[in-house]
Amino acid sequence: MSDRPVRVRFAPSPTGPLHIGGVRTALYNYLFAKHHNGKFLLRIEDTDQKRFVDGAEEYINDSLAWLGLTIDEGVREGGDYGPYRQSERMDKYAAYAHQLVKDGFAYYAFDTAEELTAMRAKLEANKMSAKYDATSRMSMRNSLTLSEDEVKERLDRGDKYIVRIKLPRNEEIRFHDIIRGWIVFNSSQLDDKVLLKEDGLPTYHLANIVDDHLMKISHVIRGEEWLPSAPLHIMLYRYLGWEDTMPEFAHLPLILKPDGKGKLSKRDGDRLGFPVFPLEWHAPDGEISSGYKESGYMPEAVLNMLALLGWHPSDNTELFELDELIKEFSLERVSKSGAKFDQDKAKWFNHQFLMKASDKKLLEMIQDQLEEKHNSKGEDYILKVVRMLKEKVSFASELLDAGDYFFNAPATYNEKVKNKKWNAENCTNITNFIGELVASKKSTSQEMETHLQDFADSKGINKGSMMQPLRWAVSGQPGGPPIFEMLELIGLEEIQNRLTIAKEKFPV
Repeated sequence: MSDRPVRVRFAPSPTGPLHIGGVRTALYNYLFAKHHNGKFLLRIEDTDQKRFVDGAEEYINDSLAWLGLTIDEGVREGGDYGPYRQSERMDKYAAYAHQLVKDGFAYYAFDTAEELTAMRAKLEANKMSAKYDATSRMSMRNSLTLSEDEVKERLDRGDKYIVRIKLPRNEEIRFHDIIRGWIVFNSSQLDDKVLLKEDGLPTYHLANIVDDHLMKISHVIRGEEWLPSAPLHIMLYRYLGWEDTMPEFAHLPLILKPDGKGKLSKRDGDRLGFPVFPLEWHAPDGEISSGYKESGYMPEAVLNMLALLGWHPSDNTELFELDELIKEFSLERVSKSGAKFDQDKAKWFNHQFLMKASDKKLLEMIQDQLEEKHNSKGEDYILKVVRMLKEKVSFASELLDAGDYFFNAPATYNEKVKNKKWNAENCTNITNFIGELVASKKSTSQEMETHLQDFADSKGINKGSMMQPLRWAVSGQPGGPPIFEMLELIGLEEIQNRLTIAKEKFPV
């Protein structure tokens, strides 16, 4: 790795919501930059105005903010190398395209759409690759085949043209990828890509290279779908005289469908019931797509899930705070092969971070779910419910449903427990046990547990035989948080009331 300052960029196009594959690219860029005390830039590549979607740029910024990926330079943040929106940089690109023509590394092409169609049809008929390249360009209408005078005449009268890169006929293009090692392409596999369009605007390839150079980008970390474009970009750096300051490349593996067959798509999420976007997306046509945030995922869980989709730490650690990820991350530990998305693992991550979260934070997350029956118990009571149940759920949004019996007598009762454990002996023992607790005012969990042991010993029974039917009579559930903590919170009076309800509903 070179000694120059690390500067990386995440450069999405505002054509819709940000897919989690893009989020992972942003995350790896961020982690790499921070690991090396570098800068993380957000550049909005909006040169393709036909595909521009209103609201997409804001969505990208809001998604990164929710995940805690702080941007050092960007549209909102500013910086010394702006503007950071490509549509505001249009005055910077054309000069480089014309310089390439002047230096003999590009050319003006005047071909009409009909001529291009005819050329491709002819090549296909001869079972040749239908591309505009070192061979086919010599039969087309461009500044390589026309006289210098005719080219000048066409330019002077304002004929429409595009600028194409002039790639060599048969040359090896080699570059080193941090993840994949040395990669070799032959220029005969490539076509002479358009650099400047008829309207004078740059294509992605030219704008991308010029911006990376002007913004002093040290490393380009992007998805493997950009690998086929890499040799073109290498040649542009070479032709523009920037090869010595060319960034290092790292092409990330794909995030695959759960079955491993192909790239994960929104359709897979819709079909299998999980989000593929960080935040809920409201499309201009009214369609709403689910997001991780609105589905109840914590940002820490999403970051860990994405970090481990394609990267592995030096040990078997699976749970990282963001600063720990920064310390541990390296591109050398990124896999070459695609990583299968695992919905169950995503839920597992959320469960782990849910348990680590403070009760106050979880209460904030369910604030909009609270009703009068909850609020009437007071905040301390709700916090105790949260503390007891957070180990039992995957999402904060499940807490109140899972613990409804803390606020209401159960409306339904588990059938298995009723059939196996609710009998005359247990009913009598539980009734007597609760009666003794009330009479002696033993209301703490410790007092209840000690008294149950004493009660069981006096009857010559195993206290375990009473615990599940007791829980069931009070909560309707077969399991849950520690039973005596649950009973203490619900309170002796309400326990006795619920036991009476259970006996009336299920006489034995």
